[in-house]
This record gives sequence, C-alpha cells and structure tokens, in this order.
Amino acid sequence: MEVPVGDSVLSLTGINKRFGAVQALTDVHLRVDAGEVVALVGDNGAGKSTLVKVISGVYTPDSGEITFDGKQVAPRGPAQAQALGIATVFQDLALCDNLDVVANLFLGQEHTAGPILNEVSMEQEAWRLLRSLSAKIPSVRIPIAALSGGQRQTVAIARSLVGAPKVVMLDEPTAALGVAQTAEVLNLVERLRDNGLGVILVSHNMADVQAVADRIVVLRLGRNAAEFRTEEVTTEQLVAAITGASDNVVTERAQRSRFTDRSTDAPGGSDG
Repeated sequence: MEVPVGDSVLSLTGINKRFGAVQALTDVHLRVDAGEVVALVGDNGAGKSTLVKVISGVYTPDSGEITFDGKQVAPRGPAQAQALGIATVFQDLALCDNLDVVANLFLGQEHTAGPILNEVSMEQEAWRLLRSLSAKIPSVRIPIAALSGGQRQTVAIARSLVGAPKVVMLDEPTAALGVAQTAEVLNLVERLRDNGLGVILVSHNMADVQAVADRIVVLRLGRNAAEFRTEEVTTEQLVAAITGASDNVVTERAQRSRFTDRSTDAPGGSDG
C-alpha cells in the first residue's frame, strides 16, 4: 500500500510485530499531519491497540520505520515517547481519584522550587492547559473522584499536553460516556487539531469518527485495509472495509432487494 505524499509530523512505514505464532501487524503504514485528526478503526483483533503501543513505545516493532518530526525514532517506552513529543491517553486514563486536578496533571513531573513543590506555578499552568482546551472544569483543586466521566477524560487529555507534544493519541476516549459528555470530548479533539497537533483517534464509534476525523485508516487482521477522506465515505463503506465485505456482496444484496420490490409491484406478482 502506497503512503500518501505530504509533510507529516509522524509516519510509520512497513511496521511488523509478532507475538510468538501470532502476526499482530503486517507491513502497516500510517501518516499523521500537524493539525489533522486521523481515526484508526477496525474490528476487535485488527491490530489497533498493538499499533498504538508501538507508537507509544510500549512495544518495539520487529521491523519497519517510525519517523517523527522528520527524524527516524525508536522510542523505548512511554516516557521516551513523551519526551520526543508523542503523548498517549490510554482507555483506563490512569488518574488518581484521591488527588486533585493539579496533582494529576503533574504527577511524576512536578514543578519544584528547590526541595519544595511549586504549587503556584503548577496551578497557573493547569489553568493555562485547561483554557487551551476550553475545558469545563469548575476548579483545579477538586478531587478527581468528584468529576464526571467527560471531565476525567478532559483532565487526562490536558495531562497529555504537559511537555508540549506534537502528536496525541486517544484510545477510545468516548467509551462509556453519555451523549453530552461524548460531545464535550469530541470538542476537545477538535481543539487539539485547532492548536496544530496531530491527533490519532482510536474508536469503535463510527458516528464519533465521522464527526471529527479528517481521514480514516482501517486496519483488518493486522494490515492496512482501506483509507478514506471522511467527507468522501459512507458508514456502509466503512463497515464493509472493517468487516471485509466486498463491494460485490453489498451490490448484490441491494440488487436482490430492488428485484424483490419490482416483483411485488409487477402485475400478477405476489398479490395475484
């Protein structure tokens, strides 16, 4: 599969990953531009999570190249990927319910003044990050346990921006959220794009994907199956690419439906 030509902040070429007898990824390609949302979709077992973990440094690919900001990279762990400028918000969010928003945002990367925590600096930076996302958080001193699901996702996304990354990966950010909270998170995704970041959105929800993504990359059985511009693809085409249904099967089904309708309407048809 040819990789589209263009300036990219992140590109993967020929990525392969095997776990024992299981070939999880085979010759996978992916490109993300600055200020672009790329949705990564596929059925269970398609390789989405494995690819995210390769990009985030959790897994090392067996072969292939990762190019970030014009340089070939090989992150050896999430901390190194974050230092490069690749941030990941995993589905479990990994927030500490008993700590407030500020403490969660800077956990492990606190601001200090000598041996003392610089609470003023962290609180100011927390508000700046949240304002950049137009986030609806009542206070940065409220415990995470008191926040809604959408607000927790907001904090996790804001935390990913500490260190000014160029690419943010979101793994199922709207899973288990209500309609209003989902809309809130999708607004955050658009805000990330508006701020010039490259965004990789992993989701099973086609409505969410079609609402915010610029391009949609479909994985199937660990391979690139299809790639679409969002405005040029229908839900039916996406589902067909995800499931492996061919256009011929879809066309034949539609033709059978039309033939049945004509037979019913014809003189001497089913009413005769």
